[in-house]
Amino acid sequence: MKALVVVDAANVVGSVPDGWWRDRHGAAERLRDALTAFSATGLPERTDVPAWACGQSVDIVLVVEGRAREVASAPGVRVEAAPGSGDDHIVDVVAARPPERPCLVVTADRELRERVGALGASVAGPRSVRT
Repeated sequence: MKALVVVDAANVVGSVPDGWWRDRHGAAERLRDALTAFSATGLPERTDVPAWACGQSVDIVLVVEGRAREVASAPGVRVEAAPGSGDDHIVDVVAARPPERPCLVVTADRELRERVGALGASVAGPRSVRT
């Protein structure tokens, strides 16, 4: 069973002051496109990324909200538009997985990190998927 990597698009996009606020949809698409390579290879090795998320293929879910809701999925990255709060949808995705399936949530949001951690997910910061 492949590990699941759930990415908080708003949080990761917002972690770099590159003008993303002028084009939230485009910023989410650029993040999605950057994530496609990780689906086959796993995430880069870092101290905050579990070994099981590196060096092998993973399933990636990019959770979008707001103006980025229209971003489409791409090969290797399933995009899910949150019907309400992006954080709540991420928690729902984590809770819906089989408990034995390893899961990593990429976000810097402290409250979200606590919520998914209580469900058995590991967490890593936005830099883990920024190249």
